[in-house]
This record gives sequence, structure tokens and C-alpha cells, in this order.
Amino acid sequence: MSLSTPTPEDLEELLLSCRYGDLEDIQQFVDKFGADTLASARDGTGNTVLHMVSANGHTDALDYLLPLLPPALLAARNGAGSTALHWAALNRHLAVAQKLVRCAGGPGVDLIDVKNDAGRSPLGEAEMVGWEEGAKWFVQVMNLEEDGSGGGGKDEEELQPAESTQDIEVEIQDAEGQVAKMTIGGEKPVAPTSSAGESKETT
Repeated sequence: MSLSTPTPEDLEELLLSCRYGDLEDIQQFVDKFGADTLASARDGTGNTVLHMVSANGHTDALDYLLPLLPPALLAARNGAGSTALHWAALNRHLAVAQKLVRCAGGPGVDLIDVKNDAGRSPLGEAEMVGWEEGAKWFVQVMNLEEDGSGGGGKDEEELQPAESTQDIEVEIQDAEGQVAKMTIGGEKPVAPTSSAGESKETT
């Protein structure tokens, strides 16, 4: 049995169903047009079905959609360069963020590093809106990934101080005017933490 081709109006209705979390309507769309058409739906600003359900915290609709969508859609950006994970972070939906990052076959923790046109990653969005719970989870899962990578090779080596790193010599003068010299060895660099940008994305 051949499936119908959705009209622009059908796709618009699908996006609205995703926005409002109407799982029954989403299922009816798939029954009528097939799952392959889900990925082609975009609104006027480039938002996908994942952007819509993620921004509004609809975990039941997300659970239904994720197995039907190509993993590449997890990294799809809208007109402002934001992914679905950016929107989940901006609106403080932890369960949604976790499902997006943990989706089998998807980009995984790499999604947390994607920057939108405002220069903010999902972690940066979480920090900007003061979502401490989400920011903490992002950092934890990123650290777990790094720890579990097993011999991170090049990155690990780059963080090691070079053998030629110069020591710093410090002179300390005591109360009697005696000067003592002390040498401090170079310290291992500390990875910088992410910071949120100042401008707010218009959605």
C-alpha cells in the first residue's frame, strides 16, 4: 500500500502537534504518510519536530519519535543555529536533554559542545538561564565521557606540561631583611569552563 505525500499544511499540523505534545495526532500522521516524512518537516525558522517536542518538554512524544527519526536530526539546527538540545536547555527540560544526549546512534555528548549563532552551547544556555541542575548534568556526562575514553591520546598529551616549562623563581624577604629564593615548578594547565554569551536568542 502506497502512502500519501504530506502537503505543506500537513507538515505544519505535524509541527503544531509536536509543539503541543499531541501524541495521537503525531501517530496518525505517521500512519498516513510514513515515518520517513517526519524529518522533512520544518517551520518558517527551520525548527524540526525535535525542536518542538524538546522545547516544550514532551517526553512521551520524544520517546515515540526518536526511534523513527534519522540520528542526524539530533544535530539539525534551526535558523538561529540552535539544536533541539539548545531548546531543551533553554527551557530547563532535564529528562528531554538526557534522552537527546543518550539516543542510540546519535552524536551523544558532542551535542553539548555545539554552538548556535549567538555563540552558546546547550551548556552555555543552561548557565545563562541559571539552570544549575541541567548545567551540572551536562558537565558530569562530559566528564564521564572523557574518563571513559581510555587513553585520550592527543588531548591528554597536550594537557601535560612540556619538559622545557620554565620554573618560576620567587624572592621572599623576611622581617630582618634577609632574602630567600624559592623556585616554583610550572603547573598543569586547567581546562577552561564554558561561559554563556550575553545576547539572548530569539525563538
